[in-house]
Amino acid sequence: MTMTLTHRLDRTITIDAPPAVVFGFLTETRRWAAWWGAGSEIDARPGGLMKIRYPDGTEAVGEVLEVHPPERIVFTYGYVSGVMIPPGGSRVTIELEAAGASTRVRLAHEYHDAEVLDRHVQGWRYQLSLFANVVADEVFAGAADTVDAWFDAWAEPNAEARHRALARIASSDVRFRDRYSSIDNIGDLVGHIAGALQFMPGIRMSRAGGVRQCQGIVLADFVARGADGVERGGTNVFVFAADGRLKSVTGFMNANTT
Repeated sequence: MTMTLTHRLDRTITIDAPPAVVFGFLTETRRWAAWWGAGSEIDARPGGLMKIRYPDGTEAVGEVLEVHPPERIVFTYGYVSGVMIPPGGSRVTIELEAAGASTRVRLAHEYHDAEVLDRHVQGWRYQLSLFANVVADEVFAGAADTVDAWFDAWAEPNAEARHRALARIASSDVRFRDRYSSIDNIGDLVGHIAGALQFMPGIRMSRAGGVRQCQGIVLADFVARGADGVERGGTNVFVFAADGRLKSVTGFMNANTT
């Protein structure tokens, strides 16, 4: 169906993952359905079918017009019912650009009618947020293991082994903040942990419960057990870089902890 598309909605988001990974969520049916819903599918080649099945049963379909991995995909978009947008009645262009180790995602949706555009603004705001989250869920699937390795490093008595352990999970300029810390690199952190082991001998931290992850920001409760047998609890906020390494950690002790 040919239609003059004179109105355009533009949105841009940044996702902490490389373009090749992000592009997979635009071209592989399993990943496509992860952010659109069960029953959604895409045949990512010119002339291929694009189908979206929303949770309420509404279906949108389209034809893939262009695919340029991992930078650009273009497809038509319309509703099977023909209401608002008939099949082939609008066009979606999604472009990816490397932004350091992350990916800048630019979406343009072209319509024939300004009112129809307005009715899709919140829809795309919501859907691209889901998109960012499902990518993050995959990229940072090992977040709990990284958190555990972080706590283990705080009990490592050997400085060289401690440095190696931290280098495996954190960037060289990792930031660490809590009420007693203002650290900006691994070297300083290694020495800081040595001080903690000296003044709090026998202390051991471990994760308490599961982690909570949202787009590379992870919350993890912990328990610190000292040689005196007293347990102290708190929560750490871990911020991950696009390569899966920690770029900052902030610690909060529970209010009733001294």
